[in-house]
Amino acid sequence: MIIPFLSLYLKDELGIQDPHALAWWASVIYAGTFLTGFIVQPIWGNLADRYGRKIMLIRSGLGIAIILFLMGIVTDAWQLLILRILNGVVGGFIPASTALMSASTPRERMGFAMGTLQSGGMAGAILGPFMGGLLAEWIGYRPIFFITGGLMLLASVLVWWIVHESFDRNVGKKNTNISLAQSFRQLMQIKQIPALYGVSAGIQIAFNSSLVLIPLFVSELHGAVLLAFFAGLVGSVTGFSNMVSSPLLGKWSDRHGHVKVLIICLLGAALSFIPQFFVDNVWQLLICRFILGWFMGGLAPTVNALLRNYTPNGMESRAFGFNSSAFSLGNMIGPLSGGALAGVIGIRGIFLFASVLLLINALWAWLSLTESGQSRVRRKREE
Repeated sequence: MIIPFLSLYLKDELGIQDPHALAWWASVIYAGTFLTGFIVQPIWGNLADRYGRKIMLIRSGLGIAIILFLMGIVTDAWQLLILRILNGVVGGFIPASTALMSASTPRERMGFAMGTLQSGGMAGAILGPFMGGLLAEWIGYRPIFFITGGLMLLASVLVWWIVHESFDRNVGKKNTNISLAQSFRQLMQIKQIPALYGVSAGIQIAFNSSLVLIPLFVSELHGAVLLAFFAGLVGSVTGFSNMVSSPLLGKWSDRHGHVKVLIICLLGAALSFIPQFFVDNVWQLLICRFILGWFMGGLAPTVNALLRNYTPNGMESRAFGFNSSAFSLGNMIGPLSGGALAGVIGIRGIFLFASVLLLINALWAWLSLTESGQSRVRRKREE
């Protein structure tokens, strides 16, 4: 409900009018959460493996709810940046959810389980921008922060009331009797895991390089009439196709291989960015973003399924915590690079930038995760 209108909030409520300054502030504030998230997520992951994932879900949800309320009363961009940074410190709701799901799911159904979890998240990604767009036209931007904070508080209460976890803290303490650094070294010795972390970071850089600039691009295409609504619609249409495709692609990856689906979706997403460079109205952009969302639906579930398959039992939260750091790194670099490049190559050029990054990512996944790719690398080294 908030992120699609971040640049409009900065412009209309916090008084940043210069287009280049607006793009830069929007990118920096969006990335602020992921700077601290990059640092602290493995710590929360280690605590989740030690004390349980459910308590981490409740802790994160309550912290985020408080910060969202405070975001609704800021008076300048610096205050919003500080709160976004603090949001990264208390965050970790999604990694804890993923770790809890992965520890409870048979490995042969991991792709479908992760796809279903992704689909649930995307249901929120659909409703959020759409509802936010309607509410922004009706009650303005600030009340949306209070509503979103209330929903986050409700989510925390639902986790406490409904979610049940079978977790033995004695076993958890035994599995976490090594330091976080030792855990990281142990995971990195499994050759597929660092490759997956690289894929995660690359995906987020590509997608987030243009994310916070989309409202400005919609304004360029459509003008100021119902701007918040159409900006929200562009965001929600991607989430809709993502929600539909995630469980389908996850189930297909269980049958035909997670790596194969990952590479196909990377190539499809890369190609989906190219026509966005050429659109000349908001309806064409909607179609392109719908197609992009379809391929996006197969990325996170396959990466998470592969990561769980290669992770030793008892280290799930730490593995996903480090992967969340890789995501945060990509989420931080993506908008910063997009904000910086937008002044040079324009918003349209960012779409081509994202396409090239995803093509490189597909090549990296093929070389790192497939037998044929690894054989080619070995031959090159021998030559």
